[in-house]
Amino acid sequence: MEDLPEPLLAEIVKRITQTSDVNSLSLVSKQLCTVEAEHRDAIRIGRGLNPSTEALVSLFSRFPNLVKVEIDYSGWKSTDAEQLNNQGLYVLSSHCPSLSDLALSFCSYIDDTGLGYLSDCKKLRSLRLNRAPAVTSTGIFRVAVGCRYLSVLHLVDCKAVDNREWLEYFGRYGSLGELVVKDCDGISQYDLLKFGAGWANLQKFEFEINGDYFMLFAHDPSIVSGYPYSYDICCDSLKDLRLAHIITNEEIGLRFLLGKCKALETLYLEYVIGLHENEMISLFQRCSNLKTVALRLRPLRCEDFEYRTALTDASLKALAVSCPMLQVVELTFAFCDPDWPTEIGFTQEGILTLIQSCPIRALLLNGASILYDEGMKCLSSSPLLKKLELVDCCSITDAGMNFIIQAPCLRSLTLRQCNKVTDNGMAELARSQKLESLTVIGCRRISLKGVRGAAKTVRYSAEFESLESLKAINMNIK
Repeated sequence: MEDLPEPLLAEIVKRITQTSDVNSLSLVSKQLCTVEAEHRDAIRIGRGLNPSTEALVSLFSRFPNLVKVEIDYSGWKSTDAEQLNNQGLYVLSSHCPSLSDLALSFCSYIDDTGLGYLSDCKKLRSLRLNRAPAVTSTGIFRVAVGCRYLSVLHLVDCKAVDNREWLEYFGRYGSLGELVVKDCDGISQYDLLKFGAGWANLQKFEFEINGDYFMLFAHDPSIVSGYPYSYDICCDSLKDLRLAHIITNEEIGLRFLLGKCKALETLYLEYVIGLHENEMISLFQRCSNLKTVALRLRPLRCEDFEYRTALTDASLKALAVSCPMLQVVELTFAFCDPDWPTEIGFTQEGILTLIQSCPIRALLLNGASILYDEGMKCLSSSPLLKKLELVDCCSITDAGMNFIIQAPCLRSLTLRQCNKVTDNGMAELARSQKLESLTVIGCRRISLKGVRGAAKTVRYSAEFESLESLKAINMNIK
């Protein structure tokens, strides 16, 4: 091993992807250890890190070519050892000249001073801050000015960051292609108007408010005479849009994006209050490249004075006709009473028409009491459906399992809180020996014994899951 040329050793190290295997390899010889350190481009550190200056200098000197660094203190307690602080970021910025991707999670000891040191990272392109309580708009502004090539910015649960000049600076002089703002109390949806011309370059945008968002009554400042910002904004490059928990009943707010986007490929709307169906139909007609759509809806008093979800089969028809590339669909209906199916604006026929008109490969239906076994029979004829997730679909029975297993490409099935499906339905899945993956959670009439042998890989739990746990559901097609 010691006689092998360094380029060959470097190539061997590159082909090993598991961190544990790389760490073990570096113990084989000093030469391998040196080569591995020189070629390592990513590292993840956190609670076990010694935050002293000497230790950090030693660590980052050993890995001089780091490109991606993740510092994560999730689960940290005040009784634990101290966290990495501003001085630690100074050491990082001065010893990692190639750093382009930095993620800081639950870093309580880092404030604006620490972020100011990042201005020395001239190659920094991505900064993700998750729960950085001491960071304010001043720190973000310093990054905006110093890191001119920054293209990705995530601000999650950064309570002290507000809407000061950083947004306007990024809009005028920055090159952001991805902006994520979640649970930042100081930034309202109307503040995003200050991003101005920056919208033209943005390809991915997420905005989310959690907690008591129904109690937030911010007012649209653009209606005030003399306000310097407006909705006359171009967002033609936007491909990935996610809006969650915002209210725009009377004002426009971020709903303006729905009227301007033309190139969307992914759309997530999670309990957006104030949707207008005519806007959604126009959006679907413009965005023919849509591949993923997730609509999470709840019943409200609509314009026609009916109490139902805001969208109807007319929206699904527009999707079916205008979006021939649609592959992934999620339809979630929260707080809809199964005894009152009209609270769901869609019908079973509307959903099935969409599935039959587009090349759907992954489908999630949550709270779809309007889906019956006959609908499952229609789904079984979907030629490309590979992944199906049914959550709280209370009208589906064992007969539905008999139908869906006939779908030619189905490989993954998930059932959550589908209480009319029993072990008999699982027996049909087992007889087919077709599924690669089966997940059964909170289905009270399905037992652990019943799911055995129903798929190559089985995950089972008798416990119910909360509505919030659905955020972890991954609808990606594998």
